[in-house]
Amino acid sequence: MLTPEQKARKEIDKQLKAAGWIIQDIKRFNPTQGLGIAVTEYQTDTGPADYALFVNGKAIGVIEAKKEEEGERITVHEIQTERYAHSQLKWVKNNEPLPFLYESTGTITQFTDIRDPKPRSRRIFSFHRPEQLQSWFKQENTLRSRLQQFPKLNEDGLRKCQIKAIKNLEVSFGENRPRALIQMATGAGKTFTAITAVYRLLKFADAKRILFLVDTKNLGKQTEQEFMAFSPNDDPNKFIQLYNVQRLNSSFISPDSQVCISTIQRMYSILKGKDLDDSAEETNPNELKITGQPREVEYNDKIPPGFFDFIIIDECHRSIYNLWRQVLDYFDAFQIGLTATPDKRTFGYFEGNVVSEYTHEEAVTDGVNVGYEIYSIETKITKQGAIVEAGEYVDKRHRMTRKKRWNQLDEDVAYAGKDLDRDVVNPSQIRQVVRTFREKLKSELFPKRKEVPKTLIFAKSDSHADDIIKIVRKEFGEGNRFCRKITYLPEKTEEGEQPDKDSPDRKLNDFRTDFYPRIAVTVDMIATGTDVKPIECLLFMRDVKSKNYFVQMKGRGTRTYKKDDLQKVTPSATTNKTHFVIVDAVGVTKSVKTDDRPLERKKSVSLKDLMMSVVMGPDDEDTLTSLASRLTRMEKQIDEKEKERFVNLTEGKTINAVAKELLNAFDTDKLTNRAREHFSLPNGQMPTDHEIQQVQALAIEAATLVFSDADVRDFIENTRKKYEQVIDDINQDEVTFAGWDKQAAEKAEGIVQDFRQFIEDNRDEITAIKIFYQQPYQQRTFTFRMIKEVLEKLQASKPHLAPLRVWQAYEQLGKVKTKSPEKELVALVSLLRHVTGIDEALTPYDGTVDRNFQNWVFRKQAGALKFNEEQMDWLRMIKNHIAASFHIEREDFDYSPFDAEGGIGKMYQLFGGDMDTIIDELNVELAA
Repeated sequence: MLTPEQKARKEIDKQLKAAGWIIQDIKRFNPTQGLGIAVTEYQTDTGPADYALFVNGKAIGVIEAKKEEEGERITVHEIQTERYAHSQLKWVKNNEPLPFLYESTGTITQFTDIRDPKPRSRRIFSFHRPEQLQSWFKQENTLRSRLQQFPKLNEDGLRKCQIKAIKNLEVSFGENRPRALIQMATGAGKTFTAITAVYRLLKFADAKRILFLVDTKNLGKQTEQEFMAFSPNDDPNKFIQLYNVQRLNSSFISPDSQVCISTIQRMYSILKGKDLDDSAEETNPNELKITGQPREVEYNDKIPPGFFDFIIIDECHRSIYNLWRQVLDYFDAFQIGLTATPDKRTFGYFEGNVVSEYTHEEAVTDGVNVGYEIYSIETKITKQGAIVEAGEYVDKRHRMTRKKRWNQLDEDVAYAGKDLDRDVVNPSQIRQVVRTFREKLKSELFPKRKEVPKTLIFAKSDSHADDIIKIVRKEFGEGNRFCRKITYLPEKTEEGEQPDKDSPDRKLNDFRTDFYPRIAVTVDMIATGTDVKPIECLLFMRDVKSKNYFVQMKGRGTRTYKKDDLQKVTPSATTNKTHFVIVDAVGVTKSVKTDDRPLERKKSVSLKDLMMSVVMGPDDEDTLTSLASRLTRMEKQIDEKEKERFVNLTEGKTINAVAKELLNAFDTDKLTNRAREHFSLPNGQMPTDHEIQQVQALAIEAATLVFSDADVRDFIENTRKKYEQVIDDINQDEVTFAGWDKQAAEKAEGIVQDFRQFIEDNRDEITAIKIFYQQPYQQRTFTFRMIKEVLEKLQASKPHLAPLRVWQAYEQLGKVKTKSPEKELVALVSLLRHVTGIDEALTPYDGTVDRNFQNWVFRKQAGALKFNEEQMDWLRMIKNHIAASFHIEREDFDYSPFDAEGGIGKMYQLFGGDMDTIIDELNVELAA
């Protein structure tokens, strides 16, 4: 029967042998038997050490062995280990203390390198290999010493949030903190930040090998691409020219790789010595169901615990728990977590060491991300469910094969909304959502767009996704290319080959860079970690219970995008991507309470009223954050001259700076720090609630002071009106009415009257308006430049009277039935003609030109003059020019399309001496 001490020694011996150590009794000591020798009961001048460790014949460490029950008191025995390390070993001239110290019960083992600054013990999976200790022993400085010697960070090309994260991370390393968490909003550049930190660790801290853990194969590919594209700001070479990067696709890890990218699933399988099914890398590890009791990882001599110096854990909020934590516990390495959505467990795992916190609200304010608006679509069945009565004949469809059979129900089938598309499929419910989405796209969600903005639909399952795709194609009247499913499927290609055209990667790239598809449907492939910047709309047709997962899903729309880039895939876009829209068809925004709710919390309150509210005193969070949201969006839309004018008006403050001050007035951490400084509190003392309230009042006063200046308010209001689009959130059950309600009609009537008053007030001041009142003869002098003058005056003094908006008001009042013009100038001329009495009904000007042209040609042809086909082609070109530019002059024939057909010379050749007469007649007659 073994004693507890003997049991512990037996387990320690087993672990030492697994790690490559040869165990010898002091009487049989033979240092030539191997690189690493662990000698038991080695005599020192203070007593026998349980184990003395020799590497290549040189004593370098000791092990203090204790019975398992001593695990709870393991730190108490550190003093004993240190005493042996500083003792004189028998038969050995050790002038320096032995550097490597272990305490072990066979169940738990802890290690200390006494050469570290402020040496601190740490728990390790098992003993280090002799080769590892030999390598460390030869180094002039330990890793933890080198981590205190980083040079100053070169900040070129880095955002402020990235600079803060890297600097604080390096401070954390210097303090020997084993775990650190970087919380950074989706789209703010977490991976870029991590790669910059990796580069500095390799270059300045001489890290030997770094593991970059991801939780899906897709994220691994993206991470590899970012490493390949990364160029340090202090070296002309790319990262991959300086260091070897390997993405693991098998159990083989190249000894020359400084960076290894792996899914946590693959690393787990490597440690277990098992083959990995590729499909296991396609799914979020938290969604994998583990049946039975999972076996713990065991020591792997090919990849020992000291194999990596650092581990970066991407999306750490979902990959550090349960089965997968064993991978992290195995390695003796610093751990850095990356996430946009930490929860309480995440903070707990990283021991509260949050080195950088950068929220979605801060990212929106800084222009790193864009904010969002929520648009709700509700249907009766979605909310209430339905009953299919017994006796009805229905289709029953197999979930996997989708094979149908005709069946008569022998009992009622009642289902709730949550059962839809799992137990019951109601095509009408899907159709109503999709149809309403289509109808509202151009009228309310994205007015002025000619094509559907890039839209991502979240489905409940692959079967649900297929149902959605078929209905989307039918409702939009489009083909297969218009709407595609992108989901997790095993790739059929060998490593390095071009993905098949039907592979998820290829479909995703098409969605990102090509015109088609306009709509992608997914279950979860691009819920997290996939960058598709052109997405402007997320349609949720599945509910999500996890707030973190929901925030990640929303993150697909937060990416900023420049106008020129956006126009490559969405040609009718006219500005930078300023926001995205969440279309909620299942109540997901109501059922999930997210930490980063929209900044915009008072959409029904006008910007003017918000500004006046803060001037008059209201200091509630909703008012100030809503005002910050409006300013942030406006900053993305205006040009540099307008930004400069704002800075001048506010004596040096940018729009983003004002918005950030408004948000900071409700930032608990910042208020706490301010209170400490303001009241000169000692380190560690927390301010009282009353003290925080006092500094908050001061912060609110400082943040809102700028709005006391009427010139600032007028500038914001007038500038914003030129760009902002209003999006209404309308809750619908089923469509019972399609039209404008009383309140909307009253508002439309006001717009029409304001436009009429503007024209009347300027009838003698603006040349173009004067000409319309004095028509028809003077219209021969009417030019494109003149009508542009009217539009510019409207934009400057009455931006809410944009011509297309005035036209829409006429539509709401039922005073126009024809389709609105595409161009604002054409709409403006049409409105001017109607207001000044030329046209009794509001009619598109280009339609009027077409009708007048036909009448003019008919009258000419009825007389002695007959036009041949070539002459008619030229007359039609002139007609089209007048429809778009309102007037034609001789010099216009030097430009397209006339110049390609011979210009003014050809015109004279065709019409001779009648040329000028025809030009004058068309200028008057077509505008009549």
